[in-house]
Amino acid sequence: MKYKGIIVLLILTLFISACSSNKEQSNQEYAPNGDLQEKTASADVLPTFLKDQREEIRLVYQAAGKSAELLQWIPCYCGCAESAGHQSSMNCFVKNINEDGSVVWDDHGTRCGICLQIAAESIAMKQEGKSVKDIRYYIDEKYKEGYAKPTNTPMPL
Repeated sequence: MKYKGIIVLLILTLFISACSSNKEQSNQEYAPNGDLQEKTASADVLPTFLKDQREEIRLVYQAAGKSAELLQWIPCYCGCAESAGHQSSMNCFVKNINEDGSVVWDDHGTRCGICLQIAAESIAMKQEGKSVKDIRYYIDEKYKEGYAKPTNTPMPL
């Protein structure tokens, strides 16, 4: 009888601990194309998927998060328009920025040298004082041959 009571107690303990486990809610999801997307509180908070990436990649992501207003006007030439449905270079790093300032990051840029290069060049040119239209023209001219079809990115206003 004592043996049965101990077994019942163990089963109840396991059941209670399994039901009340306090799992941390993940802010990560996979897009239909397989890209990992993660939401953070702001552009100042980088996604955890960058933890094991090279410093150069983390720096481009950090700059891209703060340069979404520029990158939304810059096309990407890696083929992500067809493979991932991206609309601009911004989407290789940031899916969207919500009204509350939270950012949904995309890990596509961690695997694509073209994405990293276009973003880094565009951001550097903006820091040098170039206009968005001049940057767009430069990127379009540089990548128009030998690269995939660009994203369907509207021209800057």
